Amino acid sequence: MNEIIFLIEPSEEGGFISRALGHGIFTEADTIEELKKMIIDAVKCHFNSEEMPKMIRLHYVKDEVFSIV
Repeated sequence: MNEIIFLIEPSEEGGFISRALGHGIFTEADTIEELKKMIIDAVKCHFNSEEMPKMIRLHYVKDEVFSIV
């Protein structure tokens, strides 16, 4: 596997949550820097050395709602 993709979203309680596409990996943290460390740790725990992705891609998701009236 060359890469794994994580969706990053703001948490309702504050901070950020992340989930890997196609894998059961979820993590959360208060800051983006802390979240990156948590993602790396989670990926290392989830995969063995032969399956380990070479890159981690982060896709930031931000919902915005506004009125047209």
